[in-house]
Amino acid sequence: MSPIQPGKPTPSGASYDGKGINFSLFSRHAERVELCLFDRYGHETRVDLPARSGDVWHGYLRAAKPGQRYGYRVHGPWQPEKGHRFNPHKLLLDPCAQDVEGEVADDPRFQCGEAEMNTEDSAPVAPKSVVLADDFDWEEDESPRVPWASTVIYEAHVRGLTLCHPEIPEAIRGTYAALGHPVMIAYFKQLGITSLELLPVAYSAHEPRLQRLGLVNYWGYNPLAPYALNARYASGADDNRPREEFQQAVKALHAAGIEVILDVVFNHTAELEESGPVLCQRGVDNKSYYWLTEQGDYHNWTGCGNTLNISDPWVMNWTLECLRYWVEVCHVDGFRFDLATVLGRTPDYRRDAALFQAINADPVLSQCKMIAEPWDIGPGGYQVGNFPAPFAEWNDHFRDISRRYWLYGDVPNGEFARRFAASSDLFQASGRLPSSTINLITAHDGFTLRDVVSFNQKHNEANGEDNRDGSNSNFSHNHGVEGLNAPLLVTELRRRSMHALLTTLLLAQGTPMLLAGDEHGHSQHGNNNAYCQDNALTWLDWAHSDSGLFAFTSALIHLRKCIPALQSDRWWQEGDGNVEWLGQNGEPLNEEAWRQGAHCLQIRLSRRWLLTLNATEEVRDFVLPQGEWHAIPPFAGDNNPILLAVWHGPAHGVCVFQEQS
Repeated sequence: MSPIQPGKPTPSGASYDGKGINFSLFSRHAERVELCLFDRYGHETRVDLPARSGDVWHGYLRAAKPGQRYGYRVHGPWQPEKGHRFNPHKLLLDPCAQDVEGEVADDPRFQCGEAEMNTEDSAPVAPKSVVLADDFDWEEDESPRVPWASTVIYEAHVRGLTLCHPEIPEAIRGTYAALGHPVMIAYFKQLGITSLELLPVAYSAHEPRLQRLGLVNYWGYNPLAPYALNARYASGADDNRPREEFQQAVKALHAAGIEVILDVVFNHTAELEESGPVLCQRGVDNKSYYWLTEQGDYHNWTGCGNTLNISDPWVMNWTLECLRYWVEVCHVDGFRFDLATVLGRTPDYRRDAALFQAINADPVLSQCKMIAEPWDIGPGGYQVGNFPAPFAEWNDHFRDISRRYWLYGDVPNGEFARRFAASSDLFQASGRLPSSTINLITAHDGFTLRDVVSFNQKHNEANGEDNRDGSNSNFSHNHGVEGLNAPLLVTELRRRSMHALLTTLLLAQGTPMLLAGDEHGHSQHGNNNAYCQDNALTWLDWAHSDSGLFAFTSALIHLRKCIPALQSDRWWQEGDGNVEWLGQNGEPLNEEAWRQGAHCLQIRLSRRWLLTLNATEEVRDFVLPQGEWHAIPPFAGDNNPILLAVWHGPAHGVCVFQEQS
């Protein structure tokens, strides 16, 4: 091996320039940094990084090539009470590693130690960082840049989406390669979605507690190396590394006009609480990366044991560089931020936090879709409606009010209309657009749509926590029978409720997000927190999908694209022709009807489309506004539209009409 040279402090991480590899690592409080190189047999060679520029340690190895496995041992004070947990006996991943080999086992050698430093060497069991070359041929790839007003998001898990798909080649089922397969692209196009939002694909670890139970962290919200693709979802076809396989999928999706949005986790890491494993940030510079108490312990504002301190200038820069990497190297089109309140903590939440300002000013990131999950569990953590542009936000008000309106009947027309009209009370005053609300009925965490109408109680026993985990506030309704098996009458009521909820989601103002599988009746058998279930409970069962429900959902999405009021990102105003709110007899709603509501409502959109909603337990006759109204697909047959003046609305029924010009 040639002698190591000083190299450069930038770019962060390990970068190959065609002649050698530059290594760069931030550590403000370190006293010495060893670069650890591993050959194919696992033999380790250590060399000190010879240069330090400010808080960045760096060195350059001439003749080193892509594929080089490496890690770091970082020396510094062992003072947990002051926030320092340096331990050179622990091999550390590069926080900017672009590829990782190996998994994190439940092994005592990863432990840092409490009162005394744990001196067991973790290298034999530690995952290794891997150097990659940036040589993917994107050809003429361009982002679809779907306007927000036209966006329909489809939230999916890479593995669960295609693992059981009979038309996908078996060798690539459940992988990145399957996402870009012609069968899936044809499916996405037929369904009508514009943007594929993937649960975390970055390298993550399985918590030791789950491993002891024989479970895994299926969702991936236990992050460790945010730059690196998770190899669990790679097929290895054509000897491609995970990143190249993912890039091929993005390229194919873009060619079909479909965006790719990544769910990213910059709120905590897989190092968990103080007794958790030493894998990366804790050993690189614990005091810089995490929010700490005066006693050196972690602030647990995430419920996962620790909280990343994005207000630290370096940690913020690390986050921004990682986001730019995904856009520039992997061509993703946007991000959904898990527990996004953490991003704005100073430690109090501020909507003008430095990270938000930096994203808004960044020429790359400001052009991407940005979506916040606008809460965490810390003080003042619930921040729905309080994120700055360009962020959109998950809107749990829309979810809960929609479920209560249709399944409980305890929501007045006025509150339902407010959510249907993009929750203007939450988003309009701050100068944001209607697309800022991400409307959802279901998401990965919680019941599926079918389970919302089939279970009153959660059934999470398989998670190993005696059914204590998962939310107890679901606003679900089993229609009289708990579970999937039910009499025909109950099944029909459930079908109507699913249709009503889907219609509300897909024809409301704002940006709709559909959970993968809801369109063909996927059930998790009442488990509303299936984060640790990598099995048939979460894998979509394509062989038994509900073709009628798929056709209904697809028709709604395509109908949405025809209604101007839903395709212009402007707030609806009285008299502007976008919306009229009418009662059961076609009359404008009076104050009493708004406040109390009989749960019978007509919504006229862009003058030519009419939604009739009967959220009561009885059949109701609706007098339609003057005009020639035809029930349209999926509410009437394609070749036999029904001309109506009065609609006999079944209980929990909804219909959509179009006026003939």
